[in-house]
Order: sequence, then structure tokens, then C-alpha cells
Amino acid sequence: MAAKKRILSGMRPTGRLHLGHLVGALSNWVKLQESYQCFYMVADWHALMSEYENPKDMRENSYEMVKDFIAAGLDPDKSVIFIQSHVPEHLELYMVFSDLTPLGWVERCPTYKEQLREIKGRDLTTYGFLGYPVLQAADIALYKADAVPVGIDQVPHLELTREIVRRFNSLYGKAVFPEPEGLLTRTPKLLGLDNRKMSKSYDNFISLSFRSSDIRVKVATMITDPSRIKLNDPGHPEVCNVFSYYSIFADPDSLAGVRKNCESASQGCTDCKKNLAAILIERLEPMNLKRAKLSDDDVKDILKSGARKARQAAAETMAAVRSLIHFAQE
Repeated sequence: MAAKKRILSGMRPTGRLHLGHLVGALSNWVKLQESYQCFYMVADWHALMSEYENPKDMRENSYEMVKDFIAAGLDPDKSVIFIQSHVPEHLELYMVFSDLTPLGWVERCPTYKEQLREIKGRDLTTYGFLGYPVLQAADIALYKADAVPVGIDQVPHLELTREIVRRFNSLYGKAVFPEPEGLLTRTPKLLGLDNRKMSKSYDNFISLSFRSSDIRVKVATMITDPSRIKLNDPGHPEVCNVFSYYSIFADPDSLAGVRKNCESASQGCTDCKKNLAAILIERLEPMNLKRAKLSDDDVKDILKSGARKARQAAAETMAAVRSLIHFAQE
């Protein structure tokens, strides 16, 4: 039987995970672990690049993130779940890649420019942040990942990884690293509760760990169809953010009824949001029950086991790299 192909992906522990993470990545990760050898990391080095001025929540966020991983369905027996900084080889390969990556490649990276525009209130004009796409390339190559699950907007960054890998293989005359392919994933467009991009800084999200009461309060604040002023005004589901959440989380068979109630004004926005809150509570309740059973010790055990497996794969890669760059052996 052919060995499973490898996947590497990760998330930065800059805050609690929310519904956007669930529909944008986690649900897909759970499916992928059935057919790929998956390495899923808490990308704390990447988080430090933007949070270096105030990193006090990083440890707690990292543990809480792993709880959300497990609650969402990631299985430590099927996937390697670990913290990036627990595997020193990430930075070692990052250093090697930094030496051979032309500065122009990094400066033109659209994901780097996008992050500079989007992350406000922090000084990101740093040497470390400029190099974060190179660290991402090292993350992927370290495990010789065959594929990376990405959205269409992340394809240019993956191409940078492929260029760096290609340059390494060419310089040292051996195809140590595969050129990773993008697993394009169609992720539903989920805006924040206020119709802006879902963001920690806007506080416009529903955390995966929210209690039922928190969800009801948050959903009640959602912006609906701006043209529906009175209760008997017909609604326009295609422009209503509440309906977009129904489209993702509700039973597909019920969507026609929700649309009809909106367009005919037979149901007000307040009741519509109450019904949505009930759907989200039902969706997250099993996760929260599973999450509640996880202790910090459970998480630490998962991470220790994951780091051990990750380090084994990373050490094999770096042994080959050190040989090719003619570093002295111990």
C-alpha cells in the first residue's frame, strides 16, 4: 500500500478561534486527516512576529487552540498536533532558506503586503516580519509536505515556497524537498457580525468556546438587511449577513423557508436572529462538551507526543540538509 501523502498547516495563537476558523480551515482539516498524513501546528513563532510587543497571552492561547482542535474533531492518533517552537528545526531550516532567498522575492509577496495593510496598531516594519513567508516555506519543507490546504488568495505565497524549494534543490543538486501542491479549498465567505472582515480587533466574531448565553447576545447584535426598516418591510436575503450564516450552518432543507419568511416579511429580524442563535448553539454544543472534558494536562500530553513525532521527521530532513551544505557533523 502506498504511503499517505503529507500535509502541513497551522494557525497563529493570537486569540481564541471562532466560527471563521471552523468553516475556513478546521472542518476541512478534520476531513483531510482521513486520507493524508497530517501535521497541524500552533504557529507561535509566526504569532510572535506580530505580537512581540505584548506576547503575554500566547501560552494560554496556544493551549486553548489545541482544545479547539480536538473539540472540532482532530484526532491525535491520526494527526501530528504540535507547537511550532517545540521543534527547533523550524528556525534552523528558516535560516538556511533565508540565506538563499532573494530579497525581491519576499518584498513582492502579496500576502506580506496584505498583512501590513490589515494588522493595525503594531509596528510590523521589522526584519522578522519581512521574513515570515520564508519561515512558512521552511515550515512546509521541513516535513516534506506534498500538499498544503490553501484558499485561492494564498496561492501566490505557496508559489514562493515552491520557488525557494526549487532554488535549494538546484543549488545543492539533490531534490531533497518536493514542490508542494496547493489543495484548493472552497471556504464559505463568513463576514463578521458587523459585516466587516471577521477580526479579533473588531470583536465581531463568535468564539468556538462561547457559552449559549454569549452566542445569543452576539447574534442579537448582527447587522441585517439595511433596507428593512419596519417589521412588514420585505427583506432581501441576498444582502443580509444573518441569512449568509443560515446558508452555512442551517439544514439546507430549511433555507427555502427562511428565505420565504424574510422576503414576505412574515417573520421579523429579531426572531430570525433568535432562530439562528439556536442553530449555532446546537452546532457548537457537542464541541463544547468535548472541550470541557480536556484538561491542561491532556493538552500537554498531546503536545508532547506531537512534538516527539514532529521532531523525528524534522531531524531526518535537517540531517540531509546539513550534509548538503557541508556543515561539520557532531
